[in-house]
Amino acid sequence: MKIIVTGTRGIPNIMGGVETHCEELFPRIVSSEYDITIIRRKNYVKDNLHEYKGVKLIDIETPKKKSFEAIIHTFKAIIMAKKLHADIIHIHAVGPALLTPLARLLGMKVVFTHHGPDYDRDKWGKAAKFMLKLGERMGTTFANEVIVISNVINNILRIKYNRKDCHLIYNGVSEPEICDLPQYFEELGIESGKYILGMCRFVPEKNLHHLVEAFSQIDAKDCKLVLAGDTDFEDEYSLNLKKEAQKHGVVLTGFIKGKKLHSLLTHARCFVLPSSHEGLPIALLEAMSYKIPVIVSNIPANKEIDLNTEYYFEVGNISELAAKLQANIQEPIKRIEYNMSPYNWNTIAHQVISVYNKLK
Repeated sequence: MKIIVTGTRGIPNIMGGVETHCEELFPRIVSSEYDITIIRRKNYVKDNLHEYKGVKLIDIETPKKKSFEAIIHTFKAIIMAKKLHADIIHIHAVGPALLTPLARLLGMKVVFTHHGPDYDRDKWGKAAKFMLKLGERMGTTFANEVIVISNVINNILRIKYNRKDCHLIYNGVSEPEICDLPQYFEELGIESGKYILGMCRFVPEKNLHHLVEAFSQIDAKDCKLVLAGDTDFEDEYSLNLKKEAQKHGVVLTGFIKGKKLHSLLTHARCFVLPSSHEGLPIALLEAMSYKIPVIVSNIPANKEIDLNTEYYFEVGNISELAAKLQANIQEPIKRIEYNMSPYNWNTIAHQVISVYNKLK
């Protein structure tokens, strides 16, 4: 069975939740029975790979324009999939799903994974939000099979489109890699257990500006705030965020993966995710896998993970967030045993395979 994957910037080591999802999932599926190719956006690729852990990689030129790159890339990927005689094209996210009818018209079967209502993201204007909502409608209506990563999304599709046969398959998380990189910590100017960690893209809906503001209001003693991440498109928001962060002594690491990220997760005293919008946040699951205390906004996607009430704060409530940061800093460092069993990538891979097998 030949499967072509689009809707992602690519793998490996490319920033983004969908990208992490694809990087973990598809190497676990590829086999003699499942021939998988991911179509990457060339402008994000910093390697010369043609294969990654058995997954074939094809790079396509696309304009790096926030409003157009995903749809142009998806169009080219669908045409490529037809040339490659794909049995299934697996489309990720609601924007690329706009072209689901095209893939069906060309005779391919479509699996659509809905990672979250992207039209709720603050960065989009009215026209973009309309197109993203239309993409959700096209993907949900015309895909042969639909995967949702949370019950929140499942309920949206059931109510809006009466699609009652979606497959609920969560995001996953790998086993934590406990490690030490003293030289990297020295380079950042931080110490083990003496920093709070935020980890995501620098876009408005992640509300990192709220985290910076809340941190500036507390008595941090010798504790620092570390923000791991960056933005795909430097804009007024990301520039202002970095300016405010530097003003308040926040440590900015840029986009990191591998041992640098693992070392930050190993030694953080807590992890914070103040988002106003998520699908099912892989960054939060990663932090939980390292048994770090977490402080997260009370949006539906975060509440679906079903943490203790004390770990949530009202989204946008900077005073409440500051109080929770202060409480964490004043407490001894602790580690928490979370139930991570629903988020096992090997189990998730078998669930996705069962969806493909329905289309044989």
